[in-house]
Amino acid sequence: QNKLIKVHFLDLSHDIFKLSCTKFIDIFKMNKIIVSIFLAIIIVIGINKIADMIYHVEKPEKSAYQVASVSSTENGESSESSKEDGEDIMALFASASAADGEKIFSKCSSCHSIAKGGKNKIGPALYNVLSRKAGSLSDYKYSKAMIAFAKRWTPEEMNGFLTKPKEWIKGTKMSYAGLKNPKDRASLILYMNNNMDNPLSLK
Repeated sequence: QNKLIKVHFLDLSHDIFKLSCTKFIDIFKMNKIIVSIFLAIIIVIGINKIADMIYHVEKPEKSAYQVASVSSTENGESSESSKEDGEDIMALFASASAADGEKIFSKCSSCHSIAKGGKNKIGPALYNVLSRKAGSLSDYKYSKAMIAFAKRWTPEEMNGFLTKPKEWIKGTKMSYAGLKNPKDRASLILYMNNNMDNPLSLK
């Protein structure tokens, strides 16, 4: 019986030793993997640092391209850059064409009429619009923003509005994104001017 217990004890000892060796090998492999990962991270960081040292470029204190600051007014009027465009519009009339303006207006005709006696559509009728007070047609329902704007449609005001309607009059219900080309705006304003009882002297 003692011999049998001794044999079992030896077998158990062997199994424990074998299990311990296996665990040690597993822990060693795991540590080896962790060490490899840390080593790889250190190498990558080291390469980046060396690359920064070799290819370091000092940033200039000021940007090479300066963007003009933009300031808005209480009535949702244009930025300073748009005002400059408004001042320049008078000079563009010399090279603009009312005939071109008529072609451009064809894109607007689904929402606006411009002929004398023309009715309101989605937007208000535009006959006699230049020099008319904004939001003043009694038979058209304007947005609150347009009524509050309450300025006269001079060529400069019309130019600014046509550039970016929603920026010129914040809250307007006119969904048109804007006419970017200054000469196109000048041509369109000339065409509007031709559709008035008393056209303004623009050229």
